[in-house]
Amino acid sequence: MIKKLIRKILGTKSKAVRDTNTPVVLGPEAHGIDPRLLSNNAVRVTSSLQEAGYEAFVVGGAVRDLLLGVKPKDFDIATNATPEQVKRLFRRAFIIGKRFQIVHVMFGQDLLEVTTFRGTTSDSAPKDEHGRVLRDNTFGSQAEDAERRDFTINAMYYNPANQQVLDYHGGIEDIRAKTLRIIGVPEARYREDPVRMLRVVRFAAKLKFAIEPETGAPIKVMAPLINNVPAARVFDEMLKLLMSGHALACLQQLRKEGLHHGLLPLLDVVLEQPLGVKFVTLALDSTDSRIHAGKTVSPGFLFASLLWHQVLEKWTAYRAAGEQTIPALHLAADDVLDSQTEKLALQRKIGTDMRDIWSMQPRFERRTGKAPHKLLEHLRFRAGYDFLLLRCASGEIDAEIGDWWTAFYEGDEITREELIASARAPRDGESSGGGSGGAGGGSTGGPAKRKRGPRRGGRNRSGRGEGGDSGEGGSDAPARDGGAE
Repeated sequence: MIKKLIRKILGTKSKAVRDTNTPVVLGPEAHGIDPRLLSNNAVRVTSSLQEAGYEAFVVGGAVRDLLLGVKPKDFDIATNATPEQVKRLFRRAFIIGKRFQIVHVMFGQDLLEVTTFRGTTSDSAPKDEHGRVLRDNTFGSQAEDAERRDFTINAMYYNPANQQVLDYHGGIEDIRAKTLRIIGVPEARYREDPVRMLRVVRFAAKLKFAIEPETGAPIKVMAPLINNVPAARVFDEMLKLLMSGHALACLQQLRKEGLHHGLLPLLDVVLEQPLGVKFVTLALDSTDSRIHAGKTVSPGFLFASLLWHQVLEKWTAYRAAGEQTIPALHLAADDVLDSQTEKLALQRKIGTDMRDIWSMQPRFERRTGKAPHKLLEHLRFRAGYDFLLLRCASGEIDAEIGDWWTAFYEGDEITREELIASARAPRDGESSGGGSGGAGGGSTGGPAKRKRGPRRGGRNRSGRGEGGDSGEGGSDAPARDGGAE
């Protein structure tokens, strides 16, 4: 009676402690998952494992998406079978991973990831000086596996055979409340794997969920731990973040949580400049739009856009120090790529694509003679052209040059010759596009090109770059919105 009176006065309620060893079992009517959203291959894998006498469930983000009524892009399977036992059941199965072994099962181009239930982290598991787990192949029960998962919304198990969802940590409640909550003590979980801090940001932005206060509180203090994660893992997570379809929201959340410093440390400088924030916003909006439309996106184009104003700043500095325009641009690109490759483990192909996109920009100023036809044949022309339109749309250079190249790109041979005839050859230090005249204004800043002999093979009859390459994945239609279309 006294306890009830105290609770009434203080307004406190006793909170029931959840038994995390026993799941809440939800049937089809309670969870509302549409079985038609499941991959046939995911059902095939779980059925094969169950027929062999093992437990098998669809798990993680796939269950979260199913509960949200969204068709998952990827399906992960959790089982009590060991990696070797899983491998023996499927013709195309490969064991991968050092930190924790998993099995990739292939059906044509469809890849499914099968993991054995993980046990609780052993104290003897190898860790670095900051507490990050380096290797842990401890297997366990389903309850232990659920406890090892990062967020409550990713710790549910769906059995296609009986259409039941097993929920150990209140994930269904958090989904309905649109809340992102980490399992366990946040500080300890972030220390085990600092990449979880990036995942918090990605899920919060992508799902438009609120980060539960205790989950979000340690992030700003623990953000430097990201620097201890292998660069390849950081790059993979960064790519997922940028390809989530909510790239701009993710970057804004990164800044809010103080996590961007080790990823794109000069992003703050860029976004403080009016042209910089407009350029980056246009690029990310274009990327998000393409992803929502089911189109492909080129990582090279995306990172070239994000890092362009760093290149622009260094390009200006090198020119001010006396370097010629083209060599100055190459030096600026080298500086930025060297710095970011070390931090983000940019793949060589992505770096090459970025360099091609940047190095084409001064060439768009040459609109007389054979130069436009030659540039049109460049393997990455479409990427460079889409990038040029971004620069025009952001106000960095005059829109007239973008309009000219759009007309040239779309036009027939007669139209192209008329456009070339109407273009005035740029004088030294003058931009034919009426741009800013600075490093980003598009002026080549050098003498007019020497007269060249006839180009072999005739003019480009297709009107497209070789391979029809697009700045963001390929399309034959011209883009007019500042991004690839």
